Amino acid sequence: METLVVVSHPEIEKSDTQQFLKASAASLSQVVWHHLDSRLPFDVTAEQQAITSADRLIFQFPLYWYMAPASLHQWLPDVWLKQFVYDARGGLLHGKSLGFVVTFSQPATAYQLGGSVGFSISQFLTPYAALAAKTGLTLLPPLTIAQFANQTDLEHQQLLVRYQQYSTLDHPDRPDEQAQWFIDRLSGNADTQLLADQLAAQTDDIDRLRLTLHELKAGESE
Repeated sequence: METLVVVSHPEIEKSDTQQFLKASAASLSQVVWHHLDSRLPFDVTAEQQAITSADRLIFQFPLYWYMAPASLHQWLPDVWLKQFVYDARGGLLHGKSLGFVVTFSQPATAYQLGGSVGFSISQFLTPYAALAAKTGLTLLPPLTIAQFANQTDLEHQQLLVRYQQYSTLDHPDRPDEQAQWFIDRLSGNADTQLLADQLAAQTDDIDRLRLTLHELKAGESE
């Protein structure tokens, strides 16, 4: 799967969060880092080719006044043109998925009912959901990053894993794919092969339990 990470950030070199994410993606051969602000003015043909080549698009940006920075808002009307992303018969990007990596400086609890913001990140992303429906894209749940500067080293390590999985897995929220991701990275190394084998065995056990539960539920409904 080829992933195009579409980054909108006007001062990316000053952003510790974006530099961390860029480094996290550097070892992933199937992930292309695509910084919009450095590509202005847009070469529409080149931009459309980048979209065509990707299986997954990820819109990545800090939340500025509850929306993305200006470069993403310019890129969409300049590049996502009729007859390229949709026509009279519907969307032309079927088979591709759209994800979001959204960063913000408030705690995660601010973005919920009763929080200091009072609205969820999903609500702020609603226009992009309409865009996906118009163009035939399959939506992924957003990956949100709250207060990166306040996170511990362990939380940064966990974020690296989540980010790489989000960028490369067909269904990054599915436990079986997450487990296989770990197995693939632990296998082939003498120091970690035992962990890989143990994880694979546990994953098989979980799959068998799921199958048993499914059969039990099917029997109850007969």
